[in-house]
Amino acid sequence: MKFEVQLRSAAAGATTRVVELDREGSGYRVKLDGESVDADVAQIAPNTISVLLGGQAFEVHVTPSHDGTIKLQSGRHEFTAELQDPRAWLGRKHGSAEVEGRQQIVAPMPGKVIRLLVKIGDQVEVGQGLAVVEAMKMQNEIRSPKTGKVERLPVKDGQNVNAGDVLCVVS
Repeated sequence: MKFEVQLRSAAAGATTRVVELDREGSGYRVKLDGESVDADVAQIAPNTISVLLGGQAFEVHVTPSHDGTIKLQSGRHEFTAELQDPRAWLGRKHGSAEVEGRQQIVAPMPGKVIRLLVKIGDQVEVGQGLAVVEAMKMQNEIRSPKTGKVERLPVKDGQNVNAGDVLCVVS
């Protein structure tokens, strides 16, 4: 599979990269802009991916957005990714469980719940803020992946959370 991905960040601006993924055994062979890359990728938690790239390890937190972009965060670096060839993901986009059914919204990384923006029973829209989590001295607004009703809110203001802890359930 070949994808053209546009990455945007405040520090680096916009960059377009060509990523090729070919299944090889239980993993993938990766090419970046036509050059083979020594990479190993594994999902270690919901919306969290471990990437070994050229001997370095990265933990990448992935947050899908309602506008089709994807927020990628690794350490202090944050990018917005957008696939330039929507045909490659057309089937997955519409059939995705990301926006259908009951959704458990989890903490993308360890941190502290600074502020809850909703209460149990509130109606929320896709993209609406649910909670603010502080991690590595940065505040991250966690948003709803769907329109629905807040069913559960198992955290409270000031509570410490680990990566993957449920912050909210929207049905």
